[in-house]
Amino acid sequence: MHLARRTRRTALAAASAATVGIVAAAGLVAAPASAAQEPEKYVALGDSYSAGSGILPPDPDAPLACLRTTLNYPHFVADRIGADLVDVTCGAAQTKDLSQAQYPGVAPQLDAVTEGTDLVTLTIGGNDNSTFIGALLACGSAGALTGGRGNPCERTYGDRFTDQVEESTYPAVRQALEDIRARAPHARVAILGYPWIVPAEKGCFAKLPVAAGDVPYLRDLQATLNGVIERAADETGATFVDLAERSEGRDACAPAGERWVEPLLFGTNVVPVHPNARGESAMADAALDALGY
Repeated sequence: MHLARRTRRTALAAASAATVGIVAAAGLVAAPASAAQEPEKYVALGDSYSAGSGILPPDPDAPLACLRTTLNYPHFVADRIGADLVDVTCGAAQTKDLSQAQYPGVAPQLDAVTEGTDLVTLTIGGNDNSTFIGALLACGSAGALTGGRGNPCERTYGDRFTDQVEESTYPAVRQALEDIRARAPHARVAILGYPWIVPAEKGCFAKLPVAAGDVPYLRDLQATLNGVIERAADETGATFVDLAERSEGRDACAPAGERWVEPLLFGTNVVPVHPNARGESAMADAALDALGY
């Protein structure tokens, strides 16, 4: 009789222990789901190289004037890391358009950056002083007059463009990065350089009508721009995403299946002299590598 009661008590204790074990095991299985992290809050700022201007399809949520696509590098980044993206990139943006309205009804881009932002990316500076468009138009016009010979643009403009970048664009980019840091003190900030538009020499006059001698001149201008962006990033604690090596041989003069930037003539983009979807995807890869994802 006593043996039977002890046996029943032993069985009940074993059953209770087993139940506790099952509940504990269930708790261990469920824990990761309850502890899952929320997606990073990601804000994309910048100009047409960030917006992917000229690439189809257009972003239905973007103002028409911004010429933004869903195939820009911010969308690629967000898709690959599962981030919650707020994309306010806009074609033709200058650094001043981060803190003021670029177009009526288009809020300053920095309004999207808050204390809760985890990640910010941007490409900016190329439109300040009309650096890209001004130099390309000036050199294109000069090259047309010489039939692609010599270096008429360099002889006419000398250091004008690079001086503007050093004296005006650099402090503007630095201030922009400081403003981002002030708004989102805990965010990781990555500013991308611009992929090469022209090769180191020779060029491709039929597709990009710049005189052969002015190709190195424009290349030096772009190197100067990327250099001041890198300096501003270093001085403000932002991550600089260097595209120089990656985009070598992928410029607007490269074959259609290899280039990341479309030429002025005979290209595929609605907006010429801008990255194609391949280039935007490559820019996303570079940003993710630089940020350590």
